[in-house]
Amino acid sequence: MTRPDPRLPRRVLFGSALAALAAAPAPAQTSWIERLSSLTAQANQGTVGIMAGGVDGTYIRIAADLMNVLDEGDRMRVVAMLGRGSVQNLRDIVLLRGIDIGIVQSDVLAYAKREGLLPGIDRLVQYITKLYDEEIHLLAREEVRSVRDLAGKTVNVDVRGSGTAMTASLVFAALGVDVRIANDPQDLALTKLRDGEIAGMVYVAGKPARLFAGIPPGSGLRFVPIPAAPALLETYLPSALAAADYPNLIAPGGEVETIAVGAVMAVYAWQPGTERYRKVARFVHAFTRRFDEFLRPPRHPKWREVNLAAQVPGWTRFDPGPPSAQ
Repeated sequence: MTRPDPRLPRRVLFGSALAALAAAPAPAQTSWIERLSSLTAQANQGTVGIMAGGVDGTYIRIAADLMNVLDEGDRMRVVAMLGRGSVQNLRDIVLLRGIDIGIVQSDVLAYAKREGLLPGIDRLVQYITKLYDEEIHLLAREEVRSVRDLAGKTVNVDVRGSGTAMTASLVFAALGVDVRIANDPQDLALTKLRDGEIAGMVYVAGKPARLFAGIPPGSGLRFVPIPAAPALLETYLPSALAAADYPNLIAPGGEVETIAVGAVMAVYAWQPGTERYRKVARFVHAFTRRFDEFLRPPRHPKWREVNLAAQVPGWTRFDPGPPSAQ
């Protein structure tokens, strides 16, 4: 038998193999196709797609924990994907094939309904659990002492459609502060902030956010307090950033007042009895059964804030049915 020339491009070799397969007797083709079809079904039977966030955020680290803890080979496999924020994640849950679950901010559903982003959104999306609270980080140049100091200045709020952009618009409006909005990715915004090209940046993420970990002492940057004004407390929770979270940005023993929004594990409202419903239900049962494993290192410390029984106002909880039904 003549061996293929190893110098040929793989594309050429693969094409030659397909040509040989096409020329093979029908039974050989049928056997190959049936085998591949069987492997495909086996690989997809327990696969659940979860849309997370950017590389520097908390969402992707939470999704990576889900991927690692719940892995059971073909029976249960979580495929974690980088996302573009809460608003886009909500759209992806509804519109993209292969996406069952997404991590979003709890205020995104009300925002989507108010803005009419997707028809029937409150019937199409449910939640598995509330995860944790995400702090709103407002990082600015040293001379910015309060939110009002940013009036008329350029503030980055992440890319359009992101949860941060949505929340920033609501917060600045509630506080009556009119800023010039920029929509750069957060890593680029941090560079621009250091260079003095913008006055501040907003980032919604569970503390400590990795994006700020590399900022050295004496950088000329500081977190700006966000007051827990009555208009904000209708939607958000009071919180604080501490020196333990950001030792290079906050003096020892110090705190910076801020507000927080809940993160939610959202899911498409698959109809009971469908294949996708069964896969998501299997995921929910595995997640609940093995939840204690998320509370131990090296898992993200935010897992320790999760209360599986917590309700999310305005949302409907996904009902996985009894485990025996799966």
